[in-house]
Amino acid sequence: MGAGGPDEEDNRWPPWLKPLLRESFFGHCKFHADSHKSECNMYCLDCVNGPLCSLCLAYHKDHRAIQIRRSSYHDVIRVNEIQKHLDITGVQTYIINSARVVFLNERPQPRPGKGVTNTCEVCERSLLDSFRFCSLGCKIVGTSQNPLKRMRARLMGSDSEDSYSSSSHGRFSNNKVQSFSPSTPFPTSANYRMAKRRKGIPHRAPMGGLIIEY
Repeated sequence: MGAGGPDEEDNRWPPWLKPLLRESFFGHCKFHADSHKSECNMYCLDCVNGPLCSLCLAYHKDHRAIQIRRSSYHDVIRVNEIQKHLDITGVQTYIINSARVVFLNERPQPRPGKGVTNTCEVCERSLLDSFRFCSLGCKIVGTSQNPLKRMRARLMGSDSEDSYSSSSHGRFSNNKVQSFSPSTPFPTSANYRMAKRRKGIPHRAPMGGLIIEY
């Protein structure tokens, strides 16, 4: 392939990184379901065969294994673990439970806070001035040599949220943002009146995230 082709793009990252970011952790291991240690929060970088529980690690002796942790329903990994295997330059780190961590995937926020001067180049989460990305996933997309992939990452969030601005800068409008995915239908006078009659009934917001193609 020529410069910037798919092969070159994939070779920029370890073969385990993109599969890692697509995994769902903290489920129960189907092989050790009866054990109190069956939570799958481990990952083998050599086998790349999905989340593992601590008991599964017996079959991955001498392999490179990392532990995924959770903060506010988002997956994180400690810096001292991941930096042995991956360059995390430009990704903001956070101190959680006395340990410095990085987030695996994006965490979009409705709008930057007042006075914010620096945001993630992909999902626009507020960052300290010395960083470019809020997560490993955003770094993959933001440093991609494929401009269409970077544009698609922004537009996927825009298409699924009717209050997200369609301007080229990707800034948010003045409407209240409830979620990125699934989309929220436009309010009408009928459902507005219904909402007023049912005041006090809690509604659980849909959980979703900005869809990013790796």
